[in-house]
Amino acid sequence: MKTLPIYQVDAFTSQVFGGNPAAVMPLEEWLPDDTMQKLALENNLSETAFLVALPDHAEEDFHIRWFTPTVEVPLCGHATLASAWVVFNKLGWQQKQIRFQSRSGPLGVQMKDDGWLALDFPNLPFEARPTPDLIRNALEGTQDTSFFVPNDTNYMVVLKDEASVKAAQPDIRKLRELGNQGVIITAPGNNCDFVSRYFAPGAGIDEDPVTGSIHSVLVPYWAEKLGKSTLLANQVSARGGVLRCELKGDRVAIAGQAAFYMEGSVHLP
Repeated sequence: MKTLPIYQVDAFTSQVFGGNPAAVMPLEEWLPDDTMQKLALENNLSETAFLVALPDHAEEDFHIRWFTPTVEVPLCGHATLASAWVVFNKLGWQQKQIRFQSRSGPLGVQMKDDGWLALDFPNLPFEARPTPDLIRNALEGTQDTSFFVPNDTNYMVVLKDEASVKAAQPDIRKLRELGNQGVIITAPGNNCDFVSRYFAPGAGIDEDPVTGSIHSVLVPYWAEKLGKSTLLANQVSARGGVLRCELKGDRVAIAGQAAFYMEGSVHLP
């Protein structure tokens, strides 16, 4: 019988039961991919992050991978933030920064003086495209043009205002037909710079409560629109989350808080 540690952390919130819950499982060595996928399905959260410490001479400190209940994904913000919280608070990490190796390249997380955790993520390019009919039929108020994110297989749809984002009720069954593609909806915020929601039912996530990775697209888009590089963002899902963001050339800083919820053990045969 193999016993593995598991932690659950609510990311992008200061309070338990807010933000986006992620499972974090530090490993001594990688498990088979099929086993990690089954663990993510059993956890039944939008993402489970798996970490393996790298040798002292490596450029990064940990290798990180993320699984939804159905697929492995190339980039995930909230589970990276949750993983950093675990490393800082449960694994005895003494430095102020953690360097992760990932499928999307090196990712950094820095502990700020006020306790916020700042993710160093890539600035993801996007391109204007005619909005697919499937999305237009699934989501009222969609414009003729949306934005496709090749490196993260998402579409971004800009709506007219925050009320439209909050009121949106997309047809999840239709969006599931997109397969491993998600839909970001966004608009200017009333009490922040911009708001968003995110749907990826084809990847096992009907609606993600708070999605750090989509801000690799949202931040450069709204920075250009608003003419500013420092932005405050709200993801206006039922649980909700707050993100402090900054555009830094080809990188995006995405900062949030984290609330510790649970720790335990997983027993594998």
